[in-house]
Amino acid sequence: MVATVVPRLGASALKLVLTVVDGDLVGESRPKDRWESGHGDKMNFLRGVMGGQNPGPQPSGADTIQKLCDRVASSTLLDDRRDAVRALKSLSKKYRLEVGIQAMSHLIHVLQTDRSDSEIIGYALDTLCNIMSNDLEEEEQEENSQKQTEDFGSQFTEIFIKQHENVTLLLTYLEEFDFHVRWPGVKLLTVLLKQQGPQLQQIILVSPMGVSRLMDLLADSREVIRNDGVLLLQQLTKSNAAIQKIVAFENAFERLLDIITDEGNSDGGIVVEDCLLLLQNLLKNNNSNQNFFKEGSYIQRMKPWFEVGDDNAGWSAQKVTNLHLMLQLVRVLVSPTNPPGATSSCQKTMFHCGLLQQLCTILMATGVPADILTETINTVSEVIRGSQMNQDYFASVNAPSNPPRPAIVVLLMSMVNEKQPFVLRCAVLYCFQCFLYKNQKGQGEIVSTLLPSTIDATGNSVSAGQLLCGGLFSTDSVSNWCAAVALAHALQENATLKEQLLRVQLATSIGNPPVSLLQQCTNILSQGSKVQTRVGLLMLLCTWLSNCPIAVTHFLHNSANIPFLTGQIAENLGEEEQLVQGLCALLLGISIYYNDNSLENYKKEKLKQLIEKRIGKEIFIEKLGFISKHEFYSRAAQKPQPNVSSPDHMMFDHEFTKLVKELEGIITKAIYKSSEEDKKEEEVKKTLEQHDNIVTHYKNVIRVQDQELEELKKQIESLKIQNEQLQTTVTQQVSQIQQHKDQYNLLKIQLGKDNQHHSSHSDMAQMNGVQSEEISKLHIEIEEWKHKVELLQEQLREKDSLTETLKLSTTMERGTEQSSQTNISTGTQLNSELWKNLTSVPASEDSSADMIAKAIDLERQLSVIFQENKELKNEIARLNEETTSLKQQLESSNSTAAILKNEKSKLQQEIAESKKEQDDFLVLLADQDQKIIELKKKLKELGEPIEDEDEVDLGDHDHGKSVQWKLGADGDIWVWVMGEHMLDKPYDLLGSEILAESVKQQSLQQIETIRTPPMEKVTESLVSSPPQFPSESGFEILRDNDIFVQRDVANRVENTPAVGNHRNLECIQAPMTKLRDVEQILEGYCSNSSKYNFQKNREMPMKTTTGKTITGEEMTLDYPSESIQKPDKEDPVWLESCAAH
Repeated sequence: MVATVVPRLGASALKLVLTVVDGDLVGESRPKDRWESGHGDKMNFLRGVMGGQNPGPQPSGADTIQKLCDRVASSTLLDDRRDAVRALKSLSKKYRLEVGIQAMSHLIHVLQTDRSDSEIIGYALDTLCNIMSNDLEEEEQEENSQKQTEDFGSQFTEIFIKQHENVTLLLTYLEEFDFHVRWPGVKLLTVLLKQQGPQLQQIILVSPMGVSRLMDLLADSREVIRNDGVLLLQQLTKSNAAIQKIVAFENAFERLLDIITDEGNSDGGIVVEDCLLLLQNLLKNNNSNQNFFKEGSYIQRMKPWFEVGDDNAGWSAQKVTNLHLMLQLVRVLVSPTNPPGATSSCQKTMFHCGLLQQLCTILMATGVPADILTETINTVSEVIRGSQMNQDYFASVNAPSNPPRPAIVVLLMSMVNEKQPFVLRCAVLYCFQCFLYKNQKGQGEIVSTLLPSTIDATGNSVSAGQLLCGGLFSTDSVSNWCAAVALAHALQENATLKEQLLRVQLATSIGNPPVSLLQQCTNILSQGSKVQTRVGLLMLLCTWLSNCPIAVTHFLHNSANIPFLTGQIAENLGEEEQLVQGLCALLLGISIYYNDNSLENYKKEKLKQLIEKRIGKEIFIEKLGFISKHEFYSRAAQKPQPNVSSPDHMMFDHEFTKLVKELEGIITKAIYKSSEEDKKEEEVKKTLEQHDNIVTHYKNVIRVQDQELEELKKQIESLKIQNEQLQTTVTQQVSQIQQHKDQYNLLKIQLGKDNQHHSSHSDMAQMNGVQSEEISKLHIEIEEWKHKVELLQEQLREKDSLTETLKLSTTMERGTEQSSQTNISTGTQLNSELWKNLTSVPASEDSSADMIAKAIDLERQLSVIFQENKELKNEIARLNEETTSLKQQLESSNSTAAILKNEKSKLQQEIAESKKEQDDFLVLLADQDQKIIELKKKLKELGEPIEDEDEVDLGDHDHGKSVQWKLGADGDIWVWVMGEHMLDKPYDLLGSEILAESVKQQSLQQIETIRTPPMEKVTESLVSSPPQFPSESGFEILRDNDIFVQRDVANRVENTPAVGNHRNLECIQAPMTKLRDVEQILEGYCSNSSKYNFQKNREMPMKTTTGKTITGEEMTLDYPSESIQKPDKEDPVWLESCAAH
């Protein structure tokens, strides 16, 4: 009926018909009979409207859809097309196939052409969504039809996305803010992703700004679109790392965490759940996003999620779901499958931000649902796994019990309790394993609770070791297995603890002697308990004996162990027992490989022979291979967490699978090796052990050095902090000083302004007639200045007393004193003028103009006085400095005078001693001469020929001349003996007198030099060169008729006998045998003469005949030691020098 009527009706009638049809097809679900009755009534109504036509056959749905599609394609009016699309939307749920086949192309065309009308675009998007969606109503979902509809949705989706332009067009509609366009577009894109996710992901990935447009949905203020946008992103980010990275870097973490916070964290609704699922998609197995999440400080924002109140009675289903997803999100960040560096970094962050502490609070809280408690235990396990800092904190957590017990003990109590849920017991085991993972400190603490020295004698507290032993020997096989695996983890990769565990003794029953823990394990193993218990014990024994020769020796010491193992391996048992046989073969192989041959009956070679005879090498290897081929082994090797559905499937531990994989090949090679190869291998082992010991030693050294470095770093950090604090303090002080300076400058400026204001105020006072106040102020100021001037005058008087004492020592002081007196006199004159002016001011002055003029003059004079006082202060400061310097000079002069007095007294004493020695020397010479004369007389009497003294002494020289002093060509002093007169003094006496006179004259000159010059010249001479005392100079110069006499005459007298010329004295010409006493006296005289330190003559300048001043050093260089021998009178050099004089 509708199919025949529709082409003939107008727009209004068509709307009415479509409204009816729409009401029929879009209405809520109702029973079939109700639908048919309503449908019949509406058909009758249509018949009445159409003019009472006879009822005919109703058109099919395909025909109706065909007519509507034609209307969409051919109608020129937008209203007609809109109504037709709305009718197709209504029919699309019931007739998905027909609408999809006939109308999809028309709907896509509508999306391309009618973009201006949001209503028709919304109808078209909804129709496409219904076609491709598989979410049917419940009464229409049957098993057969469901498969067909799923296929239809996938096929229609594939057709739609085959043209990439359709997806791009759909993404552009997401930019529309109109709710009727944006929301259907979000739903349609979500459906497309569900049907053809990977293909659509690639299209969106290559589309410009595709992901960014989808991310904008999270910022929509309409919650419906925002929430559906979250669902869309969930589908988009599944299994696509590239899109996950783009979404993460589009600030997805920030927006999602904001949504979770706004919704109430764990107390929020399903929106929180959707956001958590999206976060898991972004972070799971994506290291880049995990690092970005950590570096963005988003882990810290997770802490409020787990702030559960004390009242935990209201745990709704949605809250449980949300908290469960939150815990899983934490586990994603610290999963053992992540890179170790990323996991460790996240663990540290969780500890520092307090997230681990919050999780431990939930762990020890009461009233927490079992599944949340289990997931919390698993989460804490992975947060502390391999992190020493977190493991130490977990060891310190105590349960809120009385008395408080460690959290580990409370958890172990749950693990060995068979009444607890199996999943919870597995979680506790996993937590214990993670606590001991790479934690030697924790392993030692657990094993120490089993040793006799640490067991609590009172028995009031239960330790972890006692709980493990209790579970190990319990009747529950799950407790046996869990305890055995937990104890094996306490021994993992720790040979020291394996040796210590051999000391554990157990009292099995009253009256029986205690047995070791190792022996008790083998006893239970041989009793034939359940398979799960035996597997657990065998795993414990294999872990215990591996890499521990001492434990192997203890195991072999029990003679029943090897026969039991060989018997178990050799038997033909069922499939369940094959696993036990494989573990027995592994234990026997470990006993061979780690055997140190300390027991004669159980050496490696004998055990190999035993295997070959009783079992066979091939059978042994085959039994050993059963372990790695088992299904439970493969499951356990996948991840560290025990993941089994039932207790019967719990057979292997993850760490034990690693041990089997490591030892299986080694044991196989060890069985087939010969004794020679074993010996070589033992040598290699010993070498490796030594190497390992060395490495361990250096590791310990490095560890100690690392600790020292850490301490030094901490000290450096503290010193840096102190330095920064000190710098801050210095900066503050500098700023304060600057502030004070600024304040000081401000005050100076204000003072200047006050002075200006004062002058302007005086003008105003002149105008306003307030002269009396101004005069009183001036009186006060004049009094103040008067007082200041008096103080300055007193200071100047004091300075005058000081300067007068220094007038004689400097002339500069006199000039400065005169200037200061002048200034003082000027100041006193000004003061007197001020006083005159003040006294001249009449008390009852009637003329205000005169008063103001006088006040102005007084102010001007005050300013002049102020300036002069300032100059006086500067002058006084300068005088103080000069006085100080003069005092210092005077003190240095006094000290110099004292030194000179001391030297003078020393010189006078030396001169007196030398005169006394000279007198003694003359007496000895006179005695010697008398002896020589007597000896000559005796020789003459004896008839010996004796030469005349005049011939020997004078030779070719002239006679009758007295001694004259000449200056030779070499600048040295010579005594020229022209002849010897009877009145002439002897040569030695002349030399002594000259020497004494020289010393006397030089001393007088030095004293006169000290007394006569001014104090300034004395200071200059002291500064320029140190004083030369007579005792410290090499030469003493005596000026007499421009002839310089050398002081070193005594030394020349000593050297003259070696010359042998005509200038020697008569007394020295005697034979050497007769003059020995004289020589001794001369040597003594020369030694006394050396007291004057003649060797310093290099520093004393000397004038030559040409008037050139030379130093003693130059003379020494020009005239070496042989110059002492002077030439003869006829020598041309000598004659030339004499002619010069």
